Amino acid sequence: MSTDQELAGRLALVTGAGRGIGEAVVHALAGHGARVLATDLHTEGLAAAVAGRYDGRVTARELDVTDAEAVEELVAETEDTLGPLDIAVNVAGILRGSSVAELTDEDWAATFAVNTNGVFHVSRAASRRMAERGRGSIVTVASNAAGIPRTNMAAYASSKAAAVMFTKCLGLEVASRGVRCNTVSPGSTLTDMQRGMWAAGGPGNEEAGARSVLEGDAASYRTGIPLGRIADPSDVADAVAFLVSDRARHITMHDLYVDGGATLRA
Repeated sequence: MSTDQELAGRLALVTGAGRGIGEAVVHALAGHGARVLATDLHTEGLAAAVAGRYDGRVTARELDVTDAEAVEELVAETEDTLGPLDIAVNVAGILRGSSVAELTDEDWAATFAVNTNGVFHVSRAASRRMAERGRGSIVTVASNAAGIPRTNMAAYASSKAAAVMFTKCLGLEVASRGVRCNTVSPGSTLTDMQRGMWAAGGPGNEEAGARSVLEGDAASYRTGIPLGRIADPSDVADAVAFLVSDRARHITMHDLYVDGGATLRA
């Protein structure tokens, strides 16, 4: 955890904060001195993640990012009670893997509802207010799957690609008003989502799944990871913390890959 205070005095909203990358982003931002409104659909894990830490600078709230009205109400309430938002980080996401032939309408719609519509709802509510004040930073955590085809991930990859382009378009619209919008695109990261993909292969498949990720899988047209390690959520969170800081003050509409070189930056 960082001990510097480069984000002191700033207020951040983080979605999907209950576990994995979202939880790591909360810790990274709070560790840099920010106050954080940590939101998630499942508040049990969220409360445990932030309980008793950071001298009360982290507040946990339930939020369904697919509910546009709920998002708008929470952002409005936050600004009334905690102050103006300086930072918004879209992390909430779901993965429903399937071949296109077997992909259901429900899974397709649910994936876009969270991964794309949720980004739209949160970014719209936050950017409106940030633009009026002439400052702010929005980061969307996407995926390297948004930039390279993947088997059995059509819905996920498509939803993330849409979120990336949306964030860039928003960044172009609000750049002249002092608001920066960037994306961070992780590769395989050691989260519950990643472990769930390995578990789908059957009991005891985690070791084989990790090896396949590191070495690549020709049968699924997947390269390995040149750096030879699977990312930790903190690797992604550190990239987010950089992009919302003044060190990145001249960076907007950028898509930062944090994947150990796995996509060969295709």
